Amino acid sequence: MDRTGLQDLFRDIEAGLINCVVVYKIDRFSRPLLDFSKIVELFDKNKVSLVALIQSFTPSNSVGRLMLNVLLSFTQYGRKLTGERSRDKIATSRKNGLLDGRVLSTRL
Repeated sequence: MDRTGLQDLFRDIEAGLINCVVVYKIDRFSRPLLDFSKIVELFDKNKVSLVALIQSFTPSNSVGRLMLNVLLSFTQYGRKLTGERSRDKIATSRKNGLLDGRVLSTRL
């Protein structure tokens, strides 16, 4: 929610400059369910539509909102699970002496 571009979008919506937001995938727009609920509330208050290019449901009706909540719940779960697995892997590596606590950096 603290992304500069997202805050600019919110200001433009509140100023009445935007009536439709198009995203590629909903879960790329916002992953935390609580943040998404706040965004949808802002959109509803300002009569802004949310359209996902490759997903055929929308938060404009109860079924669409339910499907979005399910999707975002799984997205949030996956993100947290990945973080837990990464922390477990690092802890195991340290325990086995494979990692000495320094931050390793690689360049792509």
